[in-house]
Amino acid sequence: MAIKPFTHQIEELDPAEDCEKICYLLTFHCFPWDMEKALEFALFRTFAVPSVSRLLAATGEFIKHTRKRYDDTELLLYEILENGIDSKQGTVAVDRINNMHGRYKIANRDYLYVLSTFIFEPIRWMDQWGWRPFSTVEKEAILYNYQKLGERMHITGIPQTLAEFEAFNLAYEQQHFEFQDSNALVGNKTLDLLLGFYLPSWLFFLGKPIALCLMDAPLRDAMGYTKPPDWLIKTIKQSMLLRGRLLRWLPERKKPILGTLRKRKTYPKGYKVEELGTFR
Repeated sequence: MAIKPFTHQIEELDPAEDCEKICYLLTFHCFPWDMEKALEFALFRTFAVPSVSRLLAATGEFIKHTRKRYDDTELLLYEILENGIDSKQGTVAVDRINNMHGRYKIANRDYLYVLSTFIFEPIRWMDQWGWRPFSTVEKEAILYNYQKLGERMHITGIPQTLAEFEAFNLAYEQQHFEFQDSNALVGNKTLDLLLGFYLPSWLFFLGKPIALCLMDAPLRDAMGYTKPPDWLIKTIKQSMLLRGRLLRWLPERKKPILGTLRKRKTYPKGYKVEELGTFR
């Protein structure tokens, strides 16, 4: 099987200097659906941390305006990724993120953990379900890209290597994953939203067990979810593996699938970057 063109192009780039371009190609050409799902699960993992879920529940935005809060988060990150962190749109998006978060008292370690999920959930997802795993160049580019974002967000103590950052990620989850009602409250609202992208509400009872099959036991426990039957977990995982094998024979998308161009009920007439986000 021939090497796909964008994959070949990435291997010719420098992971530090070209980290934004590499992440752009991975997200919008090589793995558009997989990257989106991986980042959804990355966001979902943060809800398993009570200090995070309590804040989200207290603000009420993830409860009352789940779709808008979700869309705003996605759009701000997509504006940065599509246009570059130092572009006009990227700079405005980072400012909006900082202004939103600056209104609350959030521990630096919580910031670091959220940042780590954006790095390692895509890596782990591709290892399991992608049509190929990420290369070393791609993994390092993802690290550099989010280190840069973390610095713009004034996060301190960002680990400098993948090994150090992953060690932090795993230790943090072991220490902080714990069930609380706020986890379930925010998680259930978000899970219903994500299922609604594919199913009518009256079929959520079928979609939820499938989603739970793709969660590991510590995440399910911290969210208060019951483990699906073993036969269903095996079936879903085998289906995902089969999908990955089939995708190996399909060409990469020549035209990027940009997240900012997706139709969203929240913004039927479009949006302005400087108006995104949740503010009192």
